[in-house]
Parts: sequence; structure tokens; C-alpha cells
Amino acid sequence: MHALDLATIAVYLIAITWFGAHFRKGQRNLKDYFLGGRSAPWWAIALSIVSAETSTLTVIGTPALAFAGNFQFLQLVLGYLLARIVISVLFLPQYFRGEMFTAYELMRRRFGERIRRLTAATFLILRALAEGVRVFAISIVISIVLGTGEIVSILVIVCLTLFYTFEGGMTAVIWTDAVQMFLYVGGAILSFTVMLHQIPGGWAHATALAAPAHKFQMFDFRFAWTPQFFSRSYSFWAGIIGGCFLTTASHGTEQLLVQRLLAARTEQQSRGALFASWLVIFFQFALFLFIGLLLFVHYSDAGLPAPQPADSIYPKFVWNSLPAGAAGLVIAAILAAGMSNLSAALNALASTTVMDFYKPLAMRRDPSRSDAHFLSIARWTTVAWGAVLFFVGLVARHVSSVLEAGLSIASVLYGSLLGVFLLGLLTRRVQEKSAMIAMLAGLLLMIYVAAATRIAFTWYVVIGTTATFLTGYVLSLVLHERGPALD
Repeated sequence: MHALDLATIAVYLIAITWFGAHFRKGQRNLKDYFLGGRSAPWWAIALSIVSAETSTLTVIGTPALAFAGNFQFLQLVLGYLLARIVISVLFLPQYFRGEMFTAYELMRRRFGERIRRLTAATFLILRALAEGVRVFAISIVISIVLGTGEIVSILVIVCLTLFYTFEGGMTAVIWTDAVQMFLYVGGAILSFTVMLHQIPGGWAHATALAAPAHKFQMFDFRFAWTPQFFSRSYSFWAGIIGGCFLTTASHGTEQLLVQRLLAARTEQQSRGALFASWLVIFFQFALFLFIGLLLFVHYSDAGLPAPQPADSIYPKFVWNSLPAGAAGLVIAAILAAGMSNLSAALNALASTTVMDFYKPLAMRRDPSRSDAHFLSIARWTTVAWGAVLFFVGLVARHVSSVLEAGLSIASVLYGSLLGVFLLGLLTRRVQEKSAMIAMLAGLLLMIYVAAATRIAFTWYVVIGTTATFLTGYVLSLVLHERGPALD
């Protein structure tokens, strides 16, 4: 029954793996492998940023949010735009002064080697945990299609993505991201069209059923200094403030996204890619929320209970209800989103490991080591991180909502990262000792907030950043620190 769909998926997996591996011939040094030789056009980097932001968490998690709730998730996307303004003004000028491979080289230049390693290690932990959840999200889709079980599904997707990332480096990541973004957005448009066609009465019936259930509600302007206010994940204030802090942290301090900004030819092209990506992000989030709305109408009309886990609702509908061929294309599109994000994470984890840990140590011991040596180490470090993500993906099988789990994990660590970056960019007084203590204090506070309070994850980065920044500045006063800021 699904022979055509399985053939479509198989062709996609083989084609994208071959396409990505094809870029190996252009890899001569670490600049080529980690920054794509800084030769990619701004529009390709913009699409790659979108793919890195998206992942399978978005594709299967966002429709589930609209199915169970409404459109309030879009309030976060407004904060994403505000964050891009902050990054373009505050972060990009610093990243393009000299040649940088990772975000954490900026911390070395401002504070010292120890905090470079601390911030880099924080990123490695953050990305390994968050990406493990995303790997599990991909396995949900594969297990639905192939019935292989989650463990085999996780192994298949990690191995395929690892192969072309190992071979092609950042160039492969950027160009496969661009191809895969068109595929999963196209697949979403196709599935939306087919779903709407299958609903008796079409859009008029969908709106008639969804409107009384408040499915179109986007804004929640309620404000009060109460525990209930801060426990709501999606409000206008959480979206604008929390979304801004979250995206400033992810795009300004995390190597996964900063690596793409550094791969641009110039600062102006990097800025253009950053803002262009927001337009696509807004469109695709809205599209997946509308898909969730149509799924709500479909299940309501049929009187069916929602499938479990909740995040499986979109891929299950696609596989069981779309016409032959169309189902395979949409499932391939969902896999595309996951593979593009996984490849980006593998390359970012490898670049941070090599550039912030291995290379400085190796060059101190033997300054004559060649580019070929470091390129080989970079490739095998990519393999090692592939194994780590496989095992984290196995552990992540026990989460409930994959989208909110991924965002929550990231948000716990983002606050201390963004706080210490802002200490470096905005202050002259604070030095390495105060910055390191502040970062650790912010991290401990956020672990407590996540484990022992009902505060929504959308406020995590705001709290963590504020605590880290204030702690560092107060400590610098107590310790009588004073030093130069970044030029």
C-alpha cells in the first residue's frame, strides 16, 4: 500500500546523502570544513539558519500545539525579530573583527582562555542534550513509517546524516540545509492543501468549527506580578521578552547558529541573512500552526481521540491519510528538517571541540602540526559526536512534548551563556574571575528554577541572563576589578 511512499523516502535519503558527501572535494583546511570557506551566498545562509532553527521538533511539535491549543506560540516569533536587531547591532561587529571560527573565541579575547573553555563546554552540553531530543523526534517519524522501533530508527538517521557531514563539512551543511528547507516547507504546503480538500465544506467549515474553540487566538496581553502569570508559556510579554532573550542567546552565543553567521562573506551579508531568515521563520511557524488547526477539525469531525504521543499526530495523519506518493514526499520533508538540523549540530559540536579545546592544546605542544592533521581530527570528532547524540536520543525517549522539551533544555543553559557574553560586550569593569563565578551561579539558579518552580520555560533565559549579569557586575565591584572592554 505504501510502496510508492517508501520508494520516495528511500530516493530522498540516498540523494541527499550523496549530494552532501559530494562537497568533500572542496575541503582543504579548517576554514573550508567549519566555515565553508566563507564562500556561501547570503540567501543560502539565511535558509540554513531557518533549517537550524526548525528541526523535526518544529515540524511535528508545532501542529500538536495548535491541535491542543491555539496560535499563541507565534508571540515568540515576534521576540525573534527583536533579537535579530540586538544581534546585528551588538554581536556581529565583534564577530567580524578578525577571523573567528567559534563564538567562544570572542570570550577568550575579552576575558581569557579559562572562560573560553567554560562557555564552549556549556555549549557542548547544551547542544548534546537538546539535539538528543531532536534525534528522538526524528525517530518518531521513522518508526511510524517503517515500524522499526525507536532504537533502530535513531541509528538509521544518525548514520546517514553523519556520513555526509563527515565528508562535506559546513559547505555540505549549508547547501543540504537549503535543499531540505524547500522540501519540508513544500511538503507542509502540500499536506495543508490535501487536508483542506479532505474536510467537507473546506475552509468555511474549518473556521466555523475552530473559531468557537478560540483556535485563532494569537495574543494574550494579560499582565500581573503573580505566579500564574510567569507559569504561562505563551503570552505577549513572554513572547516579546522571553523570545528576544531566547533568540539572542541561540543566535548570538551558540555555535550552532553563530557558525552560519561567521560563514558569510561580509558582516553586511551576515546581517542580511539573519533578517531574511526571520521572514521565512514566521511563515513556516504560521503554516505548521494552520496544519494543527486542520488536524483539530479533522479529528473533531471524525470523533476520534488524539493519538499518543501527541507529537505523532501530524506524521500519523500524513502516513495514513494522504494519497500515495504525497505521503512519502511529506514524510521525506519531515526527515529533511531533522537531518538538516542534525548535520548542523554535528559540525558545530566538532568545530567547538577542535577549535576551543584540541587545537590550542595541540599547538602548544607541537606548533608544526599541519592543516591536514586538524582536518582529520575534525572529521573523526564529528563521528564521536554522532555516537554521543545516538545515546542521548535513546534517553530522550521518555519526554512528553519534544518541542517544549528541546526548548526547555536549551533555555536552562542559554541564560548563563548570554549573561556572560553581555558582561563582555557591555562592561569594562568585569574580568574573568567574576564572569566565571557569575556564569556558574546563573546556571545553578536555572537548574533550581527548572526543577523546583512552575515558571514557564519562556522566562528561563530572561531570569538566567539577568542573574548572571548582575552577579558578575556586583562581584567585580566587590573584587575591585577593572579592565579594558573589547575594542
